[in-house]
Amino acid sequence: MRSVNRALRVCMLLAAGCAAPSLGGRGGPAAASRYEVHAVRFGTLAKFPKRSLIAGAPAADSLDIALMVWVVRGGGRTILVDAGFYREKFMRQWKPVDYVKPSEAIGALGIKPEDVTDIVISHIHWDHADGADLFPRAKLWLQKEEYEYYVTDSGTVKQRAIDADVAKMMFGLKAAGRINLVNGDAQEIMPGISVYTGGKHTFASQFVGVATRSGTVVLASDNAYLYENLEKHIAINQTLDAASNLAAQARMATLAAKPGLIVPGHDATVFTRFPVAAKRVARID
Repeated sequence: MRSVNRALRVCMLLAAGCAAPSLGGRGGPAAASRYEVHAVRFGTLAKFPKRSLIAGAPAADSLDIALMVWVVRGGGRTILVDAGFYREKFMRQWKPVDYVKPSEAIGALGIKPEDVTDIVISHIHWDHADGADLFPRAKLWLQKEEYEYYVTDSGTVKQRAIDADVAKMMFGLKAAGRINLVNGDAQEIMPGISVYTGGKHTFASQFVGVATRSGTVVLASDNAYLYENLEKHIAINQTLDAASNLAAQARMATLAAKPGLIVPGHDATVFTRFPVAAKRVARID
């Protein structure tokens, strides 16, 4: 009877959309699965139109946005959340300033590309996924629905949000057995690290909860571009479903140990809100 009651309680928690219990939510993570998290800036897109980020922003407003990856270390793993970009066509088109190849930018933390064990890809856009093949030993974690929605069975573009070279690369990595396709929401993919869907930046974009010494850190990636999205409860402008995006941002607040531990995907003030750990590196906790 005790096991039946326990199963019923688990079902009730899942039905309520509860977070993965190992992260501890606001109560703090299990001691055995605490990680260090760093934001690493590898470049800037200068004078980026704010209306592309914030729904309803004035057309004339612009800002410099940070290009970031996030390094998660602990339990014998060196994990990236997103991988940035490096292909020359993106450099020509977007002209990033203060750019350092992501595989070199993480060197500020003493990490070599071959040291990276895992990469959690939040979504398939070029500026977050293109750099995945810079890390020769890493296993990738991507939502199954995201991959299958954007990449054909022959490795070509299925839906236009993915770049052709990114689709080809993802297909090759999958064929080589280097992609773990995650099946849905609230999945603990490694001890103390869970992924969540619903942000709808892309078809099945995901954000990441990480257990740290300060409790759960939420890495929103592009499911929340800026602190303004979070603090003013404004949907990102580039979303497939604004209501779902707002619901996902509200959910992040229930998962993070405190609101300040939700990290948006492109806000340059990440590097002033958190302690500097190295050049263009901030420790998130």
